[in-house]
Amino acid sequence: MAKYSTAAKDRVPVIQKAAFGAGHLVNNLLPGSLGVFSFFLLTAFGMDPFLAGLLGGLPRIWDAITDPIMGYISDNTQSRWGRRKPYIFVGAIMSGVLFAVLWQLYPDNGQTYNFWYFLIFSLIYLVGNTIFSTPLIGLGYEMTFDYNERTRLMGFSQTIGQLAWMIVPWFWVIIANPDLFETQAHGVRGLSIIVGGACIVLGMMPAIFCKEVDQSNLTNRDKITISSLWSNLKSLYHNMVKISKNKPFVKLCGATFLVFNGFQMVASFSYFIIVFYLFNGAYDLAGTWPAWFSTVSALVTAFLIIPVITRLSNRFGKRRAFIISTLISIVGYALKWWGFNPENPWMMFMPIPFLVFGIGGLFTLMMSMTADVCDLDELENGMPRKEGTFGAIYWWMVKLGQGLALVLGGLVLKLVGFDQNSAVQTAETITRLRLADITIPAITAALAIWIMWKYDLTEDRAREIKDELVKRRGEL
Repeated sequence: MAKYSTAAKDRVPVIQKAAFGAGHLVNNLLPGSLGVFSFFLLTAFGMDPFLAGLLGGLPRIWDAITDPIMGYISDNTQSRWGRRKPYIFVGAIMSGVLFAVLWQLYPDNGQTYNFWYFLIFSLIYLVGNTIFSTPLIGLGYEMTFDYNERTRLMGFSQTIGQLAWMIVPWFWVIIANPDLFETQAHGVRGLSIIVGGACIVLGMMPAIFCKEVDQSNLTNRDKITISSLWSNLKSLYHNMVKISKNKPFVKLCGATFLVFNGFQMVASFSYFIIVFYLFNGAYDLAGTWPAWFSTVSALVTAFLIIPVITRLSNRFGKRRAFIISTLISIVGYALKWWGFNPENPWMMFMPIPFLVFGIGGLFTLMMSMTADVCDLDELENGMPRKEGTFGAIYWWMVKLGQGLALVLGGLVLKLVGFDQNSAVQTAETITRLRLADITIPAITAALAIWIMWKYDLTEDRAREIKDELVKRRGEL
């Protein structure tokens, strides 16, 4: 049982938690929408599959470069409005506007024009999204310095963020509905404007309502100017080297890589299993079942799993809560063998409360633990605090792994014998596909537990660090 209580000054008001959660909703809604909309590059705009693949992969390289740079800029910014909020405000507007502009494609413009239009605006859009997202993550790490309140904050924000995954699966249905849009191309263009507008409004909420850390206690920040560009790049490199030597942070990254990307590698398999196993390749019979599977998963994650994980963390500590939640997810993956039943499609929802413990617990706990790691870094390396850089590197690793998982997921589909041109898959292919759907994420989850087994940044140690930092800064 937890033996500490959270001081009033360390509690984050509900309105700030909700505003921070609105930012996380945008952080999920934009990439989720991007993933759905990208499918229509092929069907609505006639893009060659190879070129569509390039449009998905090339911008990720650019994204990997800009994230750490933006984290460094945010950490060292000095302004009357703070070092995070100005970027979040401007970045929200840029992200929403540029997302809508990105999808103003027309089939009549031709494949070459659309390819270069989409590639150029993807790179510009990702800059705007990085300006918004990276400071937002850093803001969350510094909104409270209390061990348990950090988990409550991240749990609250993740609950709101899950709303995106309840909505996004239905974009497939909306865009392809002839009663709503004349063509799929019309659907993509129209819906992108709605999504972009919503993201602008929701994305500005953290900048308006959230409170940053007191800047008077932040010292030793680098000056960021054109003339100091070279020294800034060297400083960024040295910061990244120091962060790479932070053993608890490396463990968090390793565990996240395994759990999230094991899940991502087989994420599309449930759709194929529903269509080709439960409904024998009949897309019309499968209907909205795949969308409901995703929506129910998000609902259970938001309103059942995340609150449970928050309580587990406060009672047993974050490391134990992670191990417990990841073990439960392995049970959930195993239950999919019986849950996907052609005689009773409703059984597909049976494993959901177990398997979503993995992703539901992952980001709630890992983001809270990364905030603890930022304290450890200040203790060992001094100012400036590097929440933005830590967040950028953590999410850069997630994005890099996600790209790898998508490639490996395609390879697994090929190895199990999946034939994309066949309306009916062989019994052997379906069996291999179901086994891969269960064993791959279960194995990666087990490896993540092994990595975190001796994670030593406990609540007692985190509070010792906090007290020492308070004394060092001369705070009351």
